[in-house]
Amino acid sequence: MKIICVANHKGGVGKTATARALADVLAGAGLRVLLVDSDHQGSLSLSCGVIDPDPCLANVYAVAQRQELPLAKVIREVKPGLDLVPASLALAAADTEIVSRPGREFILSDALESVSRSYDVALIDCPPALGQLVINALCAADSVLIPSPAQPVDAAGVRMFLGTVEAIRANKRLNPKLTVFGVLLTFYDKRMKTHQGSRDAMITAGWPVLPMTIPRSVRVAESAAVGESIQTFEPGNPAAAAYAQLGEVVRQWLNQNKTQ
Repeated sequence: MKIICVANHKGGVGKTATARALADVLAGAGLRVLLVDSDHQGSLSLSCGVIDPDPCLANVYAVAQRQELPLAKVIREVKPGLDLVPASLALAAADTEIVSRPGREFILSDALESVSRSYDVALIDCPPALGQLVINALCAADSVLIPSPAQPVDAAGVRMFLGTVEAIRANKRLNPKLTVFGVLLTFYDKRMKTHQGSRDAMITAGWPVLPMTIPRSVRVAESAAVGESIQTFEPGNPAAAAYAQLGEVVRQWLNQNKTQ
């Protein structure tokens, strides 16, 4: 099983919508996909139709007085080929409660290893912060996908996050094999010069900007509210087409890394 975490220091950049849509694309291609909601806000769980779940990922971390459970005990089926590890507000306790535990950075990594033979790929939706949950995701992941709008202020956030990734890689005890899958530009409008200029600047800086861009669409938010991704809610939407392109790139990456 390969693991991709979808992360960025900033909130509201399209992380959850990206994880949900990408999961639908990959499951639709016949892959066994595990979604991991690592954000206590539970937006990914909600977009899968799961509200205030118990048990959830907080049980895997054994925080907020939740009974410790193996990951397999908290997984829920979303549909054939797509499963979810849900989150709830209880997960917020992880940042303070696991900080003194030995091996705290690898709780999620060890949990995912226990189910690795059951899936082809796991997608981790991260919270918009740099805390223990994000560090756990980065230590567990093979690669990180960074959604970001194409604005100068957002570029600054990406630069900071790339520094965090480099720090994780530089520490041989954490995850020196972590790679950056790419920067995915979201809420993109090719008619806006600021968007074009920011994208050009990122590419000039040598950042791994992915070729597809995700256009802004209110239908993406509407799909999450009814427990779907844009792929099933409105398949003809331009955002759905862009996520399908992303899914093809991820499939190619998975094929190239099957034996690694």
